[in-house]
Amino acid sequence: MAPRTERLLTLLQALREHRRPVSARELGAQFGVSERTIQRDCKLLAELGAPVEGEAGLGYVLADGYFLPPLSFSPLEADALLLGLRFVARRGDLELADGAASALAKVVASLDGSRATAMRTNGLAVGPSGSGDGERIGRVRRAIADEHKLEITYRDGAGADTQRVVWPIALAFFDDMEMLVAWCERREAFRHFRLDRIQTMTELCERLPAPRRILLAEYRLEEPGADL
Repeated sequence: MAPRTERLLTLLQALREHRRPVSARELGAQFGVSERTIQRDCKLLAELGAPVEGEAGLGYVLADGYFLPPLSFSPLEADALLLGLRFVARRGDLELADGAASALAKVVASLDGSRATAMRTNGLAVGPSGSGDGERIGRVRRAIADEHKLEITYRDGAGADTQRVVWPIALAFFDDMEMLVAWCERREAFRHFRLDRIQTMTELCERLPAPRRILLAEYRLEEPGADL
């Protein structure tokens, strides 16, 4: 593959990984080329039909939903993917575990025999942790995907139970627990709820009053360090 063609494909992948516009200077530093080269490459990608949006001084972003041809994985990338998929298989619900197995099969199919064997035997493992309550994780995850409210009975650190209606927007995985990020109607603010302290949970038919992406953007403004 010609160096420029390879760079263009890798540039597409880099843009796909950024949820916000990224500057030509940052991309140039990543690929070891000038800002001018990145600007020309982005212009060429747009002319070839890739939905690259933005301009010099503002940054570039790839529109959602654009399909990229499969790229080969380096040994380090393959190791990172396998470790991540093993984490999902151990910490997610049954549907996520099935998704991880399916994704792993596709990754392995993109590798030659020796690379696939090396990936599967790389010695990287994920130990048991978290609540281990895959059924509850699955219910919360589906409510987030459906953009439905949840009615929960929540037990705080002092042992007191309260009834709450929350708007679920994210699910975070920590070493020893999982945390639901949601807008709480009772507190009229974003709150964090440990899944192991949720005593009862009912997914309501009522949809969130705003799209989840909007609520997530508002949460990021309050918690700029959150990796969501």
